[in-house]
Amino acid sequence: MSKLRVLEANEFAQTIATGVVLVDFGAPWCGPCKALEPLVYQLGRELEGQLTTAKVDIEATPELSAQFGVMSVPTLMLFKDGKRVAARSGGQSLDQLRAFVQQSL
Repeated sequence: MSKLRVLEANEFAQTIATGVVLVDFGAPWCGPCKALEPLVYQLGRELEGQLTTAKVDIEATPELSAQFGVMSVPTLMLFKDGKRVAARSGGQSLDQLRAFVQQSL
């Protein structure tokens, strides 16, 4: 299965600027992050055209983690037209992800 596109700090603002974007904040050493990534990717495929999905490596871009107050991983943030509209931490099932995203579509 393909992986989520990992955002660099300089492309983050452009990525979240328009539409609904689900950003997965995680770390390479995080087991729950590894389990969540394929589900986020699958949801992005299911909702292609309605939802953009991306990943932020908190170790590679600590400034983004600080800017958005990420205190634990995995943390999911939902952005709509550049504004954060929701966030949650911890592992999620695919159904939980769908419900989380549905509020902003």
